[in-house]
Amino acid sequence: MAPAAPSLRDRLLGRLAATPEITGLLIMLVVLVGFTLLSPAFLTTRNFQNILIITPELGLVTLGLAILIISGEFDLSVGSVFALSPMVTILAITAGLPMMPAVILGLLGAAAVGLANGWITIRFAIPSFITTLGSLFAVRSLTVIISGGFPPPFPEGVPVDVLVANFGFFRASLLWFLGIACVLAVILHRTNVGNWIFATGGQVQAARDMGIPVNKVKIGCFVLCAVLAGFAGIIQTFRIESPLPSAGEGLELQAIAAAVIGGVALAGGVGSVVGALIGTLLIRFIDNGLVMSRIDANWFKFALGVLTVASVILNGAVQRYAVRLRRRA
Repeated sequence: MAPAAPSLRDRLLGRLAATPEITGLLIMLVVLVGFTLLSPAFLTTRNFQNILIITPELGLVTLGLAILIISGEFDLSVGSVFALSPMVTILAITAGLPMMPAVILGLLGAAAVGLANGWITIRFAIPSFITTLGSLFAVRSLTVIISGGFPPPFPEGVPVDVLVANFGFFRASLLWFLGIACVLAVILHRTNVGNWIFATGGQVQAARDMGIPVNKVKIGCFVLCAVLAGFAGIIQTFRIESPLPSAGEGLELQAIAAAVIGGVALAGGVGSVVGALIGTLLIRFIDNGLVMSRIDANWFKFALGVLTVASVILNGAVQRYAVRLRRRA
Protein backbone atom coordinates (compact mmCIF):
# COMPACT_ATOMS: atom_id res chain seq x y z
CA MET A 1 0.00 0.00 0.00
CA ALA A 2 1.45 3.38 -0.98
CA PRO A 3 2.22 5.78 1.88
CA ALA A 4 -0.22 8.62 2.43
CA ALA A 5 0.72 11.92 0.85
CA PRO A 6 1.96 14.53 3.37
CA SER A 7 -0.68 16.99 4.46
CA LEU A 8 -0.52 20.70 3.67
CA ARG A 9 0.28 21.34 7.33
CA ASP A 10 3.21 18.93 7.25
CA ARG A 11 4.53 20.46 4.02
CA LEU A 12 4.38 23.99 5.45
CA LEU A 13 5.99 22.94 8.73
CA GLY A 14 8.67 21.07 6.81
CA ARG A 15 9.54 24.12 4.74
CA LEU A 16 9.66 26.35 7.82
CA ALA A 17 11.78 23.87 9.75
CA ALA A 18 14.20 23.59 6.83
CA THR A 19 14.73 27.38 6.89
CA PRO A 20 17.86 28.03 9.01
CA GLU A 21 16.85 31.56 10.06
CA ILE A 22 13.42 30.63 11.41
CA THR A 23 14.71 30.15 14.97
CA GLY A 24 16.30 33.59 15.04
CA LEU A 25 13.13 35.16 13.70
CA LEU A 26 11.01 33.54 16.40
CA ILE A 27 13.44 34.65 19.12
CA MET A 28 13.41 38.19 17.72
CA LEU A 29 9.61 38.32 17.86
CA VAL A 30 9.69 37.20 21.51
CA VAL A 31 12.32 39.83 22.32
CA LEU A 32 10.30 42.57 20.60
CA VAL A 33 7.16 41.69 22.51
CA GLY A 34 9.07 41.42 25.80
CA PHE A 35 10.79 44.81 25.53
CA THR A 36 7.59 46.45 24.33
CA LEU A 37 5.86 45.30 27.50
CA LEU A 38 8.79 46.46 29.65
CA SER A 39 9.13 49.86 27.97
CA PRO A 40 6.39 51.59 25.94
CA ALA A 41 9.09 53.79 24.40
CA PHE A 42 10.81 50.79 22.79
CA LEU A 43 8.49 50.55 19.77
CA THR A 44 8.73 54.20 18.78
CA THR A 45 10.00 55.84 15.61
CA ARG A 46 12.73 57.72 17.46
CA ASN A 47 14.02 54.61 19.16
CA PHE A 48 14.12 52.62 15.93
CA GLN A 49 15.97 55.53 14.35
CA ASN A 50 18.65 55.17 17.04
CA ILE A 51 18.88 51.42 16.38
CA LEU A 52 19.21 51.84 12.62
CA ILE A 53 22.07 54.34 13.00
CA ILE A 54 24.43 51.72 14.46
CA THR A 55 23.06 48.56 12.84
CA PRO A 56 25.06 48.74 9.55
CA GLU A 57 28.40 48.59 11.36
CA LEU A 58 27.70 45.31 13.12
CA GLY A 59 25.67 44.07 10.15
CA LEU A 60 28.51 44.37 7.64
CA VAL A 61 30.87 42.44 9.92
CA THR A 62 28.21 39.78 10.50
CA LEU A 63 27.59 39.38 6.76
CA GLY A 64 31.26 38.76 6.08
CA LEU A 65 31.63 36.34 8.97
CA ALA A 66 28.45 34.48 8.05
CA ILE A 67 29.66 33.79 4.50
CA LEU A 68 33.09 32.77 5.77
CA ILE A 69 31.57 30.39 8.32
CA ILE A 70 29.31 28.91 5.63
CA SER A 71 32.50 28.14 3.68
CA GLY A 72 33.80 26.22 6.69
CA GLU A 73 36.26 28.76 8.10
CA PHE A 74 36.43 31.29 10.93
CA ASP A 75 37.85 34.78 11.56
CA LEU A 76 38.53 36.22 14.99
CA SER A 77 40.48 39.20 13.63
CA VAL A 78 37.54 41.20 12.24
CA GLY A 79 37.41 43.44 15.31
CA SER A 80 41.05 44.40 14.82
CA VAL A 81 40.57 44.96 11.07
CA PHE A 82 37.56 47.13 12.01
CA ALA A 83 40.08 49.47 13.69
CA LEU A 84 43.01 49.12 11.24
CA SER A 85 41.21 50.02 8.03
CA PRO A 86 39.83 53.41 9.16
CA MET A 87 43.14 54.22 10.84
CA VAL A 88 44.97 53.73 7.55
CA THR A 89 42.28 55.77 5.79
CA ILE A 90 42.48 58.73 8.17
CA LEU A 91 46.28 58.77 8.22
CA ALA A 92 46.29 58.72 4.41
CA ILE A 93 43.84 61.65 4.28
CA THR A 94 45.99 63.53 6.81
CA ALA A 95 49.00 62.91 4.56
CA GLY A 96 47.18 64.64 1.68
CA LEU A 97 45.43 61.80 -0.15
CA PRO A 98 41.85 62.52 -1.33
CA MET A 99 39.11 60.72 0.57
CA MET A 100 38.10 58.04 -1.95
CA PRO A 101 41.66 56.86 -2.71
CA ALA A 102 42.29 56.87 1.05
CA VAL A 103 39.20 54.71 1.63
CA ILE A 104 40.37 52.32 -1.09
CA LEU A 105 43.79 52.18 0.56
CA GLY A 106 42.17 51.35 3.90
CA LEU A 107 40.11 48.58 2.27
CA LEU A 108 43.23 47.22 0.56
CA GLY A 109 44.85 47.01 3.98
CA ALA A 110 41.87 45.00 5.20
CA ALA A 111 42.02 42.77 2.10
CA ALA A 112 45.72 42.13 2.76
CA VAL A 113 44.89 40.87 6.26
CA GLY A 114 42.15 38.60 4.88
CA LEU A 115 44.48 37.30 2.16
CA ALA A 116 47.18 36.56 4.74
CA ASN A 117 44.68 34.78 7.00
CA GLY A 118 43.43 32.64 4.14
CA TRP A 119 46.84 31.84 2.66
CA ILE A 120 48.38 30.85 6.00
CA THR A 121 45.36 28.71 6.90
CA ILE A 122 45.41 26.88 3.55
CA ARG A 123 49.18 26.71 3.00
CA PHE A 124 50.06 25.32 6.41
CA ALA A 125 46.81 23.40 6.98
CA ILE A 126 46.15 24.91 10.40
CA PRO A 127 42.76 25.79 11.91
CA SER A 128 41.59 29.25 10.91
CA PHE A 129 40.70 29.77 14.58
CA ILE A 130 44.42 29.73 15.40
CA THR A 131 45.46 31.79 12.38
CA THR A 132 42.99 34.56 13.05
CA LEU A 133 43.57 34.51 16.80
CA GLY A 134 47.17 35.40 16.03
CA SER A 135 46.17 38.10 13.54
CA LEU A 136 43.69 39.51 16.07
CA PHE A 137 46.61 40.47 18.32
CA ALA A 138 49.03 41.35 15.51
CA VAL A 139 46.63 43.65 13.65
CA ARG A 140 45.46 45.35 16.84
CA SER A 141 49.06 46.00 17.82
CA LEU A 142 49.83 47.34 14.34
CA THR A 143 46.87 49.73 14.61
CA VAL A 144 48.12 51.10 17.93
CA ILE A 145 51.66 51.46 16.57
CA ILE A 146 50.74 53.41 13.42
CA SER A 147 48.43 55.68 15.43
CA GLY A 148 51.09 56.39 18.03
CA GLY A 149 48.83 55.00 20.74
CA PHE A 150 46.37 57.90 20.56
CA PRO A 151 43.46 58.74 18.25
CA PRO A 152 44.77 61.06 15.51
CA PRO A 153 42.70 64.19 14.87
CA PHE A 154 39.93 63.77 12.32
CA PRO A 155 40.81 65.84 9.21
CA GLU A 156 38.61 68.83 8.52
CA GLY A 157 36.56 69.07 5.35
CA VAL A 158 36.33 65.33 4.68
CA PRO A 159 33.16 64.68 2.61
CA VAL A 160 31.81 61.97 4.91
CA ASP A 161 28.21 62.42 3.68
CA VAL A 162 28.73 59.88 0.92
CA LEU A 163 28.84 57.18 3.62
CA VAL A 164 27.01 58.61 6.63
CA ALA A 165 24.70 61.41 5.43
CA ASN A 166 21.73 61.84 7.75
CA PHE A 167 18.39 61.45 5.94
CA GLY A 168 16.29 61.86 9.07
CA PHE A 169 15.02 58.38 9.89
CA PHE A 170 18.22 56.68 8.71
CA ARG A 171 21.73 57.39 7.47
CA ALA A 172 23.39 56.68 4.14
CA SER A 173 25.30 53.85 5.82
CA LEU A 174 22.04 51.87 6.01
CA LEU A 175 21.65 52.12 2.23
CA TRP A 176 25.21 50.90 1.75
CA PHE A 177 24.54 48.02 4.14
CA LEU A 178 21.28 46.96 2.48
CA GLY A 179 22.77 47.29 -1.00
CA ILE A 180 25.74 45.09 -0.09
CA ALA A 181 23.41 42.61 1.62
CA CYS A 182 21.27 42.34 -1.54
CA VAL A 183 24.32 41.79 -3.75
CA LEU A 184 25.69 39.13 -1.41
CA ALA A 185 22.28 37.45 -1.18
CA VAL A 186 22.14 37.14 -4.97
CA ILE A 187 25.71 35.81 -5.13
CA LEU A 188 25.23 33.36 -2.28
CA HIS A 189 21.81 32.01 -3.22
CA ARG A 190 21.53 32.51 -6.99
CA THR A 191 24.98 31.91 -8.53
CA ASN A 192 27.51 29.11 -8.99
CA VAL A 193 29.89 30.94 -6.67
CA GLY A 194 27.32 30.67 -3.90
CA ASN A 195 26.88 26.98 -4.61
CA TRP A 196 30.65 26.56 -4.37
CA ILE A 197 30.68 28.30 -0.98
CA PHE A 198 27.95 26.03 0.41
CA ALA A 199 29.57 22.92 -1.08
CA THR A 200 33.00 23.86 0.29
CA GLY A 201 31.63 24.33 3.79
CA GLY A 202 29.28 21.36 3.66
CA GLN A 203 31.63 18.65 2.40
CA VAL A 204 35.06 19.84 1.31
CA GLN A 205 36.27 16.56 -0.19
CA ALA A 206 33.11 16.12 -2.22
CA ALA A 207 33.51 19.71 -3.43
CA ARG A 208 37.08 18.94 -4.56
CA ASP A 209 35.90 15.83 -6.37
CA MET A 210 33.35 17.98 -8.22
CA GLY A 211 36.15 20.24 -9.44
CA ILE A 212 35.33 23.21 -7.21
CA PRO A 213 38.43 25.36 -6.50
CA VAL A 214 38.06 24.94 -2.75
CA ASN A 215 41.21 26.82 -1.74
CA LYS A 216 40.33 29.84 -3.89
CA VAL A 217 36.78 29.86 -2.51
CA LYS A 218 38.03 29.87 1.08
CA ILE A 219 40.64 32.56 0.48
CA GLY A 220 38.07 34.69 -1.36
CA CYS A 221 35.71 34.41 1.63
CA PHE A 222 38.53 35.43 3.98
CA VAL A 223 39.23 38.52 1.88
CA LEU A 224 35.52 39.42 1.64
CA CYS A 225 35.10 39.05 5.40
CA ALA A 226 38.07 41.34 6.13
CA VAL A 227 37.04 43.98 3.56
CA LEU A 228 33.50 44.19 4.98
CA ALA A 229 34.93 44.54 8.50
CA GLY A 230 37.23 47.31 7.31
CA PHE A 231 34.39 49.09 5.52
CA ALA A 232 32.25 48.88 8.66
CA GLY A 233 35.09 50.44 10.65
CA ILE A 234 35.39 53.29 8.14
CA ILE A 235 31.66 53.95 8.40
CA GLN A 236 31.80 54.14 12.19
CA THR A 237 34.85 56.41 12.11
CA PHE A 238 33.19 58.78 9.64
CA ARG A 239 30.01 58.76 11.75
CA ILE A 240 31.69 59.67 15.05
CA GLU A 241 34.57 61.57 13.36
CA SER A 242 37.19 59.94 15.53
CA PRO A 243 39.54 57.08 14.55
CA LEU A 244 39.97 54.99 17.71
CA PRO A 245 42.78 52.40 18.01
CA SER A 246 40.48 50.47 20.38
CA ALA A 247 37.51 50.43 17.97
CA GLY A 248 35.94 47.04 17.41
CA GLU A 249 37.18 45.36 20.57
CA GLY A 250 34.86 42.42 21.23
CA LEU A 251 33.00 43.06 17.96
CA GLU A 252 34.05 39.70 16.55
CA LEU A 253 32.18 37.89 19.33
CA GLN A 254 28.99 39.89 18.73
CA ALA A 255 29.22 39.20 14.99
CA ILE A 256 29.75 35.47 15.55
CA ALA A 257 26.80 35.40 17.94
CA ALA A 258 24.64 37.27 15.41
CA ALA A 259 25.55 34.80 12.66
CA VAL A 260 24.84 31.78 14.87
CA ILE A 261 21.55 33.22 16.13
CA GLY A 262 20.62 33.83 12.49
CA GLY A 263 20.98 30.14 11.70
CA VAL A 264 24.55 29.91 10.38
CA ALA A 265 25.99 26.51 11.34
CA LEU A 266 29.50 26.69 12.81
CA ALA A 267 30.27 23.39 11.07
CA GLY A 268 29.76 25.16 7.72
CA GLY A 269 27.49 24.60 4.75
CA VAL A 270 24.33 26.12 6.30
CA GLY A 271 23.22 29.73 6.57
CA SER A 272 21.77 32.70 4.72
CA VAL A 273 22.12 36.45 4.30
CA VAL A 274 18.63 36.93 5.71
CA GLY A 275 19.65 34.99 8.81
CA ALA A 276 22.68 37.26 9.29
CA LEU A 277 20.40 40.32 9.07
CA ILE A 278 17.99 38.83 11.61
CA GLY A 279 20.83 38.01 14.02
CA THR A 280 22.23 41.54 13.70
CA LEU A 281 18.88 43.18 14.38
CA LEU A 282 18.23 40.88 17.33
CA ILE A 283 21.50 41.85 19.01
CA ARG A 284 20.81 45.54 18.44
CA PHE A 285 17.28 45.14 19.82
CA ILE A 286 18.61 43.47 22.97
CA ASP A 287 21.32 46.09 23.48
CA ASN A 288 18.85 48.94 23.02
CA GLY A 289 15.98 47.24 24.86
CA LEU A 290 18.00 46.79 28.03
CA VAL A 291 18.73 50.51 28.08
CA MET A 292 15.15 51.50 27.31
CA SER A 293 13.86 49.15 30.01
CA ARG A 294 16.37 50.56 32.53
CA ILE A 295 17.93 47.14 33.05
CA ASP A 296 21.60 46.98 34.04
CA ALA A 297 23.58 46.99 30.77
CA ASN A 298 25.92 44.35 32.19
CA TRP A 299 23.15 41.83 31.47
CA PHE A 300 23.77 42.32 27.72
CA LYS A 301 26.65 39.86 27.48
CA PHE A 302 24.75 37.41 29.65
CA ALA A 303 21.75 37.60 27.32
CA LEU A 304 24.02 37.28 24.29
CA GLY A 305 25.65 34.16 25.67
CA VAL A 306 22.37 32.51 26.61
CA LEU A 307 20.80 33.31 23.23
CA THR A 308 23.81 31.96 21.33
CA VAL A 309 23.68 28.60 23.10
CA ALA A 310 19.88 28.48 22.97
CA SER A 311 19.92 29.21 19.23
CA VAL A 312 22.30 26.35 18.51
CA ILE A 313 20.15 23.96 20.57
CA LEU A 314 16.91 25.16 18.95
CA ASN A 315 18.39 25.06 15.44
CA GLY A 316 19.45 21.47 16.02
CA ALA A 317 16.01 20.52 17.27
CA VAL A 318 14.29 22.27 14.35
CA GLN A 319 16.55 20.56 11.80
CA ARG A 320 15.87 17.15 13.34
CA TYR A 321 12.14 17.90 13.17
CA ALA A 322 12.51 18.82 9.49
CA VAL A 323 14.29 15.51 8.83
CA ARG A 324 11.47 13.57 10.51
CA LEU A 325 8.87 15.37 8.41
CA ARG A 326 10.79 14.59 5.20
CA ARG A 327 11.05 10.92 6.17
CA ARG A 328 7.34 10.82 6.94
CA ALA A 329 6.66 12.33 3.51
